[in-house]
Amino acid sequence: MNSRKPDYPIDSKFTDRWSPRAFSAEEISDETLLTGFEAARWAPSASNSQPWRFLYARRGSPAWELFNSFMVEANRVWATKAAALIIILSKKDFKSGDKVVFSETHSFDTGSAWISFALEMRKLGWFTHGMAGISHAKIKSEFQLTDNFTVEAMVAVGKLGDKKSLPEHLQTREEPNTRKPVKSFVSDGKFPIEWLKTE
Repeated sequence: MNSRKPDYPIDSKFTDRWSPRAFSAEEISDETLLTGFEAARWAPSASNSQPWRFLYARRGSPAWELFNSFMVEANRVWATKAAALIIILSKKDFKSGDKVVFSETHSFDTGSAWISFALEMRKLGWFTHGMAGISHAKIKSEFQLTDNFTVEAMVAVGKLGDKKSLPEHLQTREEPNTRKPVKSFVSDGKFPIEWLKTE
């Protein structure tokens, strides 16, 4: 049961999206993933540069063990049960006329593509969990990425499973969490001094 309560009226797709760790054994098709990537395709980006790149492996595919090896152990313990793993990259430059220009918003734009993917997958009945706990260096090395690419994150995709399948210390966290109030990150016309503090 989702106990999230927004402070202002918003579409339920935003509060229905959360990041579980317990996944079922259900497999996912290429077609389903491509539907999610289609949603990502239409995300906004600077000068329509579309800097996002998605590398994926479905459970049981030849690349599955390789993708698992990119995660830190704390994530591998639960994410190996997901239906798919996705590496999200952003490209730092793009062609503008005859020039190659640096994109100041490559990460920002790729974030818009990621949330588009996540919301579409949730609409289709699938859950996503983004992870920072990965080896960026190993991914860069494995795929021989040049310096104009940034490894942003990895995402696990799957159907919701039984939380009892998780290690005990994770079971209590297996529910939608809450968020800080809007007033904590929005300010009208000035930069609040309290934002300088690390929380």
